[in-house]
Amino acid sequence: MSDHHTYKKVEVVGSSPTSSDEAIKNAIAECGKSIKNMDWFEVIETRGHIHNGQIGHFQVTLKIGFRIENS
Repeated sequence: MSDHHTYKKVEVVGSSPTSSDEAIKNAIAECGKSIKNMDWFEVIETRGHIHNGQIGHFQVTLKIGFRIENS
């Protein structure tokens, strides 16, 4: 193990019909299936889909940071 860490960020969009918090949780859960060493997230944008005059889905754009293995 080195004495420093190197990180990478990916940008994803999570969605949920329930809430923006749930959209964030959904995005992180899906990313966790294929990305190891996730350390943080940043909310970049929040928006939604309107259906028949009501909120259909909350959409949240996130940057997820993860440490590159063995760094």
